[in-house]
Amino acid sequence: MKSKTKKQKAPRWFKGMIYTKGETVTNPFSGETYDLNNLELSIYDFIIGSEMIIERIGWMNPKTAKAQMEMAKAIEWFRSANPKAYYVLLD
Repeated sequence: MKSKTKKQKAPRWFKGMIYTKGETVTNPFSGETYDLNNLELSIYDFIIGSEMIIERIGWMNPKTAKAQMEMAKAIEWFRSANPKAYYVLLD
């Protein structure tokens, strides 16, 4: 499915790398795909990477509190910026 969003601006709180190109992402559980633009892909990868780190260290570990807050911001941004992609890839 194509991403049909207007030109997006990176949120000020996002300090991650912003890719120059987007790509198609596949939900590993459902097999559904969605085309993300460069910013959406950057935030999506940040969410997935944060989740991996938090799971490795532990959700209840105080060391992951900041990562959990940043991931929550990223999820909320993604849900707002592209709801269709959110429901296909992250919900």
